[in-house]
Parts: sequence; C-alpha cells; structure tokens
Amino acid sequence: MSTICAIATPPAAGGISVIRISGEHAADIAARVFRPVSVRRAAELKGYHAAYGRIFDGEEQLDDGVLLMFRAPHSYTGEDVAEISCHGGIYVTRRVLSACVKAGATPAAPGEFTKRALLNGKMSLTQAEAVADIINAQGNQILSCANGQREGALYRRMELCADKIMEVSSQISAWIDYPDDDTPVVTQEWLTKRLTEIREMFRELLSGYDTGRMLREGISCAIVGKPNAGKSTLMNRLAGQQRSIVSDIEGTTRDIVEETIVLGDIVLRAADCAGIRETDDLVEKIGVDIMLKKLESADLVLAVFDGSRELSDEDRRLLELIRGRNVVAIVNKSDLPQKLDCAEITAAVGEPVKLSAKQDDNAAALLEQAVSSRLNLQQLDPDAGFLANERQRDCVIRANTAVEQALEAAAAGVTPDAVGVMLEQALDAVYELSGKRAGDEVIDEVFRRFCVGK
Repeated sequence: MSTICAIATPPAAGGISVIRISGEHAADIAARVFRPVSVRRAAELKGYHAAYGRIFDGEEQLDDGVLLMFRAPHSYTGEDVAEISCHGGIYVTRRVLSACVKAGATPAAPGEFTKRALLNGKMSLTQAEAVADIINAQGNQILSCANGQREGALYRRMELCADKIMEVSSQISAWIDYPDDDTPVVTQEWLTKRLTEIREMFRELLSGYDTGRMLREGISCAIVGKPNAGKSTLMNRLAGQQRSIVSDIEGTTRDIVEETIVLGDIVLRAADCAGIRETDDLVEKIGVDIMLKKLESADLVLAVFDGSRELSDEDRRLLELIRGRNVVAIVNKSDLPQKLDCAEITAAVGEPVKLSAKQDDNAAALLEQAVSSRLNLQQLDPDAGFLANERQRDCVIRANTAVEQALEAAAAGVTPDAVGVMLEQALDAVYELSGKRAGDEVIDEVFRRFCVGK
C-alpha cells in the first residue's frame, strides 16, 4: 500500500496542528520534511520517540515543531507512522501537508488510517465504527458505551453468537458424516433448544438498538400541547435562548421550531409544535397538521399542560393521541394558582412533572431525570456491547431471520443438513457484522463516513 498523509486535527486555527503520515516509507518522507536538532536524521528515530526540529518545503523553512515516530506494528495503523506537530495556523498546516505530498506521500481518503488498522488486524470492524462514535459522542453515557465498543464489547458478544452457531453446525456435520460412530444423535428436541438460545441472544441485541440509537444520534422529541400551555417558553428555557416566539395570543406558533437541546448526557432534537386546537385559520391549521405528523415520528413526546387551567377538550384530545407512546407529561405554570386535576393525565400517560417553564431554573434537571427514566436510558451497559448503527442492526436481523427459519424447519421435520445451510447464512451475517466476512463494498461504506485524518 502507498504511504498516506493527512491533517489529523480540525481544519481551524489553534495552538497546534498534527499532520499524520502512515505507511512503509513514513520515516523517509518525514525525514525529507523535518530536520531534527538533536539527531542526524528523522528516519533514525525509534518508535515512541520524539524530536524537536524545523519543518521544510524543499529548502524553504515553514515552521518549527515536533516529530513523533511510531514503528510497525506498534502503531495505530500497524504501519510505520510519523506525526508532525506544527503551529496551528490554517495556512502553515496546509503548507506542511503539501510538503509531505511533495516528499512522496499520497493524500489519505476519509477514514483511511482506521481502515488500515482494520486491514492490518489492529481492530475489528465494530471497533473501527466505535472510533467514529467516540469522536461524535455528545454525552458521558454514549462516550462510555463507545469506549466499551472500542475495547471489543460488541465483537466479543458476536463471537459468542458465532461460537453457538458453530457448535450446532459442527454437531450436525459430525452426525451426518459419521453416523456409525459414537456421535450424539441430532434430535429435534436438541436442535430446538440450541436454536432457541441463539435466537434469544439476537433478540436481546435487537431490543437495545433504539436506546443506543437515541443516545448516539439524539432523541427526536415533539413538544406538544394546547395553545398557551407554555410550550414555547419551555423550549426557550431548555435551549437557553429565545428560539420560539412567546405571546399571550393563542396560535402564535404556527410552524415547527427545531433546536438541539442538551439535558446532561441526553441530547434532544426538539421540535416546538403548533398548539393543538380546532381552528378556521388556514395557516394555523397547516401548522397543526404538521404537528400531528411530527407526533407520529417522534421518539419522545413532551406533552405540556397548563396547571392554572382545568383540563380542556383539547387536552383530552391530546391525551388520546399520545396514549401508548413514549411520553413525559409536564404540568406547567406551577408558579400560578393550580386548577388542574392531574388524575386523568396520570391514568393516561403516567405521573407528570410539575414545573414553571418561566421561573424554574431546575426545569432541565427535572426533565433529564424524567426522560432518562421513561426511555430506560440508564439501562444501557457500556461493557455489554450494543448495536451502534443501522448496518450492525441489519446484520443481526438477517442472522436472526436465518435462525428463525432454521427453528421452523426443525419443527417441521426438515433434515438437519438443510438446517445447517440456514445456520451458515446466520454465521455469514454475524461475520459480516464483525468484519470477518465483510466485502470491500461494506468496508468502504463504513469508512466513507469518517473524517479525513482518522
């Protein structure tokens, strides 16, 4: 493979920038660009050693900086790696990168350093995907889970699934190939028991997908309620700025106002929706229709009720619309005399959170606790391994489908060799997830989502 290079730090002005070089000729290319003060040539540096020196483009000095050398296979990529740290100006950083290219390196593609780590056996495909999740983590919980994935939590879990499948397949093969030996008979009862165990492993993985997805991508959240319940005031309180127009005039919010809100470790992709009510105003009616569509697609509903008014027909209509969904009910305006009987709300969607969006500085903390409890976000075990993206989920769905077909075939009395074919399909899907049997197209798609320099 060619020797590649890229800027490994963000493309913005800062204290330092790092240009990473990886490949067979990394040390020689670094030596053409970097002239150390303490040793004769940069190419002589041992692994895990650094040197201060000056950076050149030909004979033109660009900057001074530090060269850090890693030697194969003890590097991130498994190849020789050189990292040049220079001052963090955008222009000088690009000049240093250009000098590395002139010296013989090839510009790296997105994710190519991590891809080489995969191809050189430094990590599995699931571990490589976890690198991207670590970079994109927006809270401590998803960072802990991504680090667990990076340490191989999901890979180990999938290896256990593969071992269970191989155990059944091997038993079937041995019984078919050596029927006259003392090989245990593959009975329908034995097959059903083993395949059911494997199916439950896949189902457990799939059941935790939505929780992981919401932590990783953010929770799609619709803030709904009747006009003047305080939805926009709540949105502004949580966002820390005025994102929605607030007034005493009913129907002020006519379109959806969206904002990313951080509640501790929870990221909400919140949408302040038009108030739910019957109206003759055409524009407001369109806003209500959009709200109803948003309600259908949201992971979570924050249903806001006005505690200073009795439950209305609009409130009851909303309760019917959100019944059975993931809902956190909020009784707002706790700073005013209370007239709302919460019994109907509790019966429909659970105990509401009582607060004042206008005055309560503790509103975000109250909602963080309620949202986490409602969605069971605290149940995600960082060390257990979970499905982190749609590619992984699709692999497990295909593996689970193959096992279910094998179970149906065993129950119908189909010969064990046919069941073995279905189990091979399940094993292919498991190994595609981990990267053991993933094709070039799958691998290329994974790394296409990475940034250049990682």
